[in-house]
Amino acid sequence: MIILGVDPGLTRCGVGVIEAGEHRRLSFIHVDVVRSSPDITQDLRLLAIYNGLSEKMDRFAPDAVSIERVFAQSNRNTVLGTAQAAGLAMLAAAQRNIPVALHTPTEAKLAITGNGQARKIQVERMVTRILNLTKMPTPADAADALALAICHALRPAGALQGGEREQHLTAAQRQWAEAAQNSARRRMNHDRGM
Repeated sequence: MIILGVDPGLTRCGVGVIEAGEHRRLSFIHVDVVRSSPDITQDLRLLAIYNGLSEKMDRFAPDAVSIERVFAQSNRNTVLGTAQAAGLAMLAAAQRNIPVALHTPTEAKLAITGNGQARKIQVERMVTRILNLTKMPTPADAADALALAICHALRPAGALQGGEREQHLTAAQRQWAEAAQNSARRRMNHDRGM
C-alpha cells in the first residue's frame, strides 16, 4: 500500500510518501515540500499548493492520503491557511478516488513514539529510524508529512470513507485506478533502479 502523508500549510505544505508492506514493514519513497510565495495573492497561493499536491498524487498514485486534522489555534491566520491547504489535499484526493484519513498530531506522535506528547525532535528521530533514513528529513513539514503517512500505516482508523469508497466505483473506474497505480509503481521502481 502506498500512503501519501500531507502536513498542510499555505507557505510550506509537507508531502511524504511511504510504502506499507507485509507485516507493517515500512519503506521510504519520497519527501518534499510544496511551497507558495507569500508575495502573491491568496488565490494564486492556493492554486500553487493544489497544483503541487495534484502532481504528487498523479506521480505516486497512492492507495490512501493521510492528512493532519486541523484543530483550533490561537493564530487565526495560521489555522485558516492550514485548513485551506488540508481542504485542497482532500479535494485532490477525492478527484482521484483516493480514500482520505485525518489524523491529529497527537495520534501521529502516539503511533510513532508511543507518547502523544512527544517533542518534535523525538518524532523526527523516530521517523528517521522507522524508515531507515541516513539523515532526518528537513524541513520539519517534510518530517511531519512522513509521520502522518506512518501513522496511517500503523493506525488506519480515521479514514473518512476508508475502503467503502472502492465499493462504489464502477468496474471501469476500478480498472483505471489500478492501472494508474501500477504505472506509478513501475516509474518509482525504475527511478529507484529496481
